[in-house]
Amino acid sequence: MGSLCDWPEPVICVQSLSESGDLVIPDQYVKPPLERPILCFNNVNIPVIDLAGLVTSREAIMKQISKACREWGFFQLVNHGVRTVLVDRVPEIWREFFHEPMEVKQKYANSPKTYEGFGSRLGVEKGAILDWNDYYYLNYLPHCHTKWPSQPPSLREVMEEYSSEILRLGAVLLKIFSINLGLEEDYLQNAFGGRDIEACLRANFYPKCPQPDLTLGLSSHSDPGGMTFLLPDKQVCGLQIRKNDQWITVKPTRHAIIINIGDQLQVKFPLDPKPLNCQFVLSNAIYKSVEHRVVVNPDKERVSLAYFYNPKNDLLIQPIPELVTSKTPALYPSMTFDEYRRFIRTRGPHGKVQVDSLKPPR
Repeated sequence: MGSLCDWPEPVICVQSLSESGDLVIPDQYVKPPLERPILCFNNVNIPVIDLAGLVTSREAIMKQISKACREWGFFQLVNHGVRTVLVDRVPEIWREFFHEPMEVKQKYANSPKTYEGFGSRLGVEKGAILDWNDYYYLNYLPHCHTKWPSQPPSLREVMEEYSSEILRLGAVLLKIFSINLGLEEDYLQNAFGGRDIEACLRANFYPKCPQPDLTLGLSSHSDPGGMTFLLPDKQVCGLQIRKNDQWITVKPTRHAIIINIGDQLQVKFPLDPKPLNCQFVLSNAIYKSVEHRVVVNPDKERVSLAYFYNPKNDLLIQPIPELVTSKTPALYPSMTFDEYRRFIRTRGPHGKVQVDSLKPPR
């Protein structure tokens, strides 16, 4: 069990604030004016890709994925092979957990040392402006002391099945990314540690908020790992991504899984892959780790599940050597994934693409 006193300030469950009936949110949740959400009226959406097309239209689907990675850093996958019953069940079983009595959830209170368990804040900066969400963070791989909740009783069984499907899908996508970049199909999987990857997840609960125009469910950030598989709430939109300095609200497609590129793939491919004679990637291409955030709703709660497919903890993360030349030097210092993640965790969600904060000053 974690200790609430490990955090720099008392931890308050956001769900309790939502259910208190107060019409004014506490000051520590009020974002500075420039960070507050704005209404997004647009018909733009992230690409939707039908993975079943790999069988009948392989080259076309590979091109679609390549373009989505370069231009968006986000895309939705349909016909991905994960059973639709499971896609529907996973967010709902976490909703059941978040509606357990507080004394049940507090048994799993987390600490900033590992983040694993039930929590209501990210980052350890004292006096930080907080986000309007509760979450449950769970380490899945490697299998060691995973902090499974005992309620609901079927949660672990459901998540074990879902995890095996996501690990399968992650391996498929890494092969596609590798081929699209002109590499051997197992290059990226090996670069992530082969079979010894790390996998973890965060179930997010965004309670109703009386002043959604003043706060965020999750502040602007990029994901520190390799790639993220997101199951959004099918009833309530909330995810926004930054595209050309504008915020675009993602409109989930039925039974789709949203994929986004993490910081580690940006580190590996920050340069023009053209020297590798990539089949599909155009010149000046880049795999983008994209800034995104979550807005909250005054009338409806929202639940989502982010599953992180990450490199092995002690693996040295650095650009592919073939891409580094005197004319195209490495943009980022080498460090292990664990070192990078600890750097990010001290800050919490922190705007912009987080890996860019590692670039040395010019």
